[in-house]
Amino acid sequence: MKALNQVAAFNQGLKINLRTALKDTADGFFEIFHNGFAVVGLTAAIFALVLLGRPDLRYEGETKLLSWLQVRHSVFTTGSAQEDEQEVAVADLDASQRATATDPADLPKQQAAVAFWLSKKYKVAPEPLSALVAEAYSLGAKAKLDPTLILAIMAIESGFNPFAQSAVGAQGLMQVMTKIHSDKYEDFGGKLAAFDPITNLRVGVKVLQGCIAQAGSIEGGLKYYVGAANLANDGGYANKVVAEYARLYQVAYGKAAPVRKPTTDVAESTLIRTKTPTETQNTAPTILPVVAPTKPTAEVTVEKIAAL
Repeated sequence: MKALNQVAAFNQGLKINLRTALKDTADGFFEIFHNGFAVVGLTAAIFALVLLGRPDLRYEGETKLLSWLQVRHSVFTTGSAQEDEQEVAVADLDASQRATATDPADLPKQQAAVAFWLSKKYKVAPEPLSALVAEAYSLGAKAKLDPTLILAIMAIESGFNPFAQSAVGAQGLMQVMTKIHSDKYEDFGGKLAAFDPITNLRVGVKVLQGCIAQAGSIEGGLKYYVGAANLANDGGYANKVVAEYARLYQVAYGKAAPVRKPTTDVAESTLIRTKTPTETQNTAPTILPVVAPTKPTAEVTVEKIAAL
């Protein structure tokens, strides 16, 4: 029992000593800081008295401070202006990269000839047309379709207006029925990509490829493409496309072809799409391998052009 009392007394003494030590330490820090602030205040007061007694020193100090502030303002303003210029430059560069345009001089001679001919006929700038022509040639090689046929469909369907839309919902350059072929736009970010020229062209070529494979011929495939597979006739749509195809083919191979005002617009070229999509466009099959189409013959060229 005596031992326990001794331990308790020892612990009590230890606590008292620790409390005393902490209090002494805190008082010491307070004295140090208190004296330090007093010194700072005394120094500031002396400095203020000196400035009041010496106007020349005050003026020199104010001059140096003003000069320093002016330098800082100049650096900040210049830096901000440079950043603004850089942002504008980056924005301009991004805009240029986003534009669907190509210098016709960068195209092969055959493609450049087609681009300039279409530009003149449809009153569209040659630069965006050059990008579409180059893409049509690239897609045509992969899909085994004549690129001038692809371009002819664009010409008749939309007159190269990437924002065209028919009364029944055919959209973009190739006037693809977006609601029916929405799955084909999923890889491009969704159905709004129908108004991106290159995307619409790629989807349109897929649809056209499947239509020609289903029908077994260009004329039959065009009938499927315009949604007239179950109708007695296509309203002359295939004839118009083939005629333009023949002209473009001539231009591509260095022959003269007449440049006339387009005889159709979006409303006319898609007039056949008057039934609901399920009644017409559902006839378009899944994509199948397709044999390269035969080139338009002289007989077809004369006959189809004369029919217009």
